[in-house]
Amino acid sequence: MYLISRCLLGDRCKYNGGHNRSEAVLQFAAGHTVIGICPETAGGLQAPREPAEWQGDRCRDRAGKDLTEAFVRGAESELARAEEAARQAGETLEGAILKANSPSCGAGMIYDGTFSGTKVPGDGCFTRLLRAKGVPVCTEKDLTAEGEEQES
Repeated sequence: MYLISRCLLGDRCKYNGGHNRSEAVLQFAAGHTVIGICPETAGGLQAPREPAEWQGDRCRDRAGKDLTEAFVRGAESELARAEEAARQAGETLEGAILKANSPSCGAGMIYDGTFSGTKVPGDGCFTRLLRAKGVPVCTEKDLTAEGEEQES
């Protein structure tokens, strides 16, 4: 079973109320057992909302509001939900395709906390949980030749 960020599947759960629908991800999903996840909405965050970025060990929105607990709660909740779905299906968590650069789902690079569009090496909190469990993680950019996103 694969975990896929719901915004990549076309769900409007992105911080700005949009999505990041990816045809490459949808093609992958068509041939695999998948579960759509969104740690941010699972943690109680609404869409639309202010963007959030990690600043050290805290995740804050552009206005400075500390959202760390919501991000962590959502990541833990989605991991538990995915593990239970895999268990019930008699499958394992084979991997995850998550939204690049996201404070929850970023894998390898995330925004630096200045809200300037600058990226730094790092993982989102959900990605860190998955990697600690040994679940391989990639982003939608790993599935596309150009690495381009289709944002709305």
